[in-house]
Amino acid sequence: MPRSILLALAIAGFGQAVSATTPPGTPPAPAGVYVADPAHTSVAWSLDHSGLSHWTARFVGAKAVLDWKPEEPAASTLRVEIDPRSLRTDFPFPEETDFDGMIAGSEDFLAGKPIVFVSDSIEVTGENTGLVHGDLTMRGETHPATLAVTFNGSMAEHPFAKVAKVGFSATASFDRSDWGLDTLVPLIGDRIDVTIETQFMPEGS
Repeated sequence: MPRSILLALAIAGFGQAVSATTPPGTPPAPAGVYVADPAHTSVAWSLDHSGLSHWTARFVGAKAVLDWKPEEPAASTLRVEIDPRSLRTDFPFPEETDFDGMIAGSEDFLAGKPIVFVSDSIEVTGENTGLVHGDLTMRGETHPATLAVTFNGSMAEHPFAKVAKVGFSATASFDRSDWGLDTLVPLIGDRIDVTIETQFMPEGS
């Protein structure tokens, strides 16, 4: 259901922040094509549930490609793709009801179609923050979406992974009904809040 998700997954570089947020004595990651590290990528979303709580779920199948340009952040690009079948709600009694499958595949919800975010511009807003603007496709419909991104830092060689790493946090909010996903509104909230945490590593690592 997420809009700018999309890891998500999301993400851009922020010039000065490369040195400002990289651990002291650690060279920053160089420019290049990076992909999201699935072991360190999380895409979660939540929405109001009957005014009683904020129901939360996540996707575990987010893939993202970042063309990282730390010296010229606005020239970086991002593409994120999420398989709706990777939805995890932790709904109880899955042997009785495949709730994850229903949300992922039903025409009333995600319709089994990939969720894709493609950036078209990056706006630097602070030393290590920015807005990644782009198009989000969900349920076969495409509309503008924006990720608010924080650049957490980078390393030319991560001490455990032994490859370059770049890390980001991102958030987004949107109305699911804009993509035709208005089932159970307003009993179940229209507004979706997305939270993304991710690390990128060089393509082919």
